[in-house]
Amino acid sequence: MIVPLLGGAGVLWRGPQRHQTPGQRSRQEAFFQEPTLAAARREVIGAARALAVAARHAEVPIFLITTEHSRDRSTWTLSMLDDDQGYLFPGEPGTAVVQELDAEGMTRIEKTRDSAWFGTDLLLRLRNLGVGRVVMAGVSTHACIAQTARDAYANNVRAMIVTDAVADERQDHKEMVLEQLVRDRQAELATVEEAIGRWAPTPS
Repeated sequence: MIVPLLGGAGVLWRGPQRHQTPGQRSRQEAFFQEPTLAAARREVIGAARALAVAARHAEVPIFLITTEHSRDRSTWTLSMLDDDQGYLFPGEPGTAVVQELDAEGMTRIEKTRDSAWFGTDLLLRLRNLGVGRVVMAGVSTHACIAQTARDAYANNVRAMIVTDAVADERQDHKEMVLEQLVRDRQAELATVEEAIGRWAPTPS
């Protein structure tokens, strides 16, 4: 099965190869405040919505990956600690899932680092579901998407990144990172249409 991971604006998939699911960095308001990402918001969220609709139609589970930190500093990154500045605290407007995305029925996983695998039970959940491949959508490409894809590879889970469902603060970063992941054989690339085609029933 292929399962979607939606984060920052992302989607993950699992399972027998004809099933897939969307996902990765948190589809949260805070990640679309940067001007370049704000400009890409409509396309990225529209693509994620299309993936979610297709996954639901194929009865494929969807994982919504979001990022939150504790006010007590226990989850802060080194840069947050060095700057003495925390962010993405529970209840803040920036941690809300973008309103355009219907999250009903999605399994939500909270993370505190770029990778959706770090410090979460994502691997256990995917193993329980028999997932062998994840489909990813979200922001930012060079950070959450890339790190989650590399860690998927490390966990022997195949990753597909939907190119029109991810964005970055710099287009050259996005292109460079995606090219490197493909060269390293740690991810494959697909358009929304190609990804959705993976969920199409196999002719009998």
